[in-house]
Formats: sequence, C-alpha cells, structure tokens
Amino acid sequence: MRRLAAALRLRCPRCLEGRVWRSFLATYERCSVCGLVYEREPGYFTGAMVVSYALAVPTFGIIVIALLLAGVDTAIALLAGGALYLCLAPFILRYSRVIWLHFDWLIDPG
Repeated sequence: MRRLAAALRLRCPRCLEGRVWRSFLATYERCSVCGLVYEREPGYFTGAMVVSYALAVPTFGIIVIALLLAGVDTAIALLAGGALYLCLAPFILRYSRVIWLHFDWLIDPG
C-alpha cells in the first residue's frame, strides 16, 4: 500500500519519499532523499511508453463512452474525446514514467 501511495504521489521508488518531477514536465536527475538516479541510461523511459499506452486507451475509451451516453454523435464524440484526451496527456506522461520507475525498481532494485 505504501508503494501504491508513493506512485500516486509521484515519489521515488526506492525511498518512497523523494519527488520525481521538478516541474510539470521536467524530472529531477536523481532523488533528493536517497540519491537514486532516475534515468539510468539513454532510452530508459522507452518502457514507459507501454505504460502510457495502457493508461491512454482506457482513458480515451471512457471519455468517448461517456460522451456517447450523453447523446453526442459518434464522430463528434471521437473528436471531442481526442481533444479532451490531449488535455490529459501530460498527466498520463507523468504517471507512466513514475509507474515505470516503480515497476523497474521491483524487478531490478539495483
């Protein structure tokens, strides 16, 4: 439960306390509490794209289904769903990277 709370609060996977994000779209190089280097190698966050996709598809689907249930035309629901999803994309990016960090830490804590 502590790990889930830390991931939801966008915290370090090792100490569960340090912040991962310096600003809205910029990460720290390392944890200010335990010193864990977040990006271990070039291309490290490529795996976060899979997590991002896994978060994006249900999010987009829920938006479109909600619009369809509200009585919006299918084409309009898809276009509006895409526009609303684009507003959420930076948040999905943030969470996908933190989830990837936590997943990687669980697999290989070194």
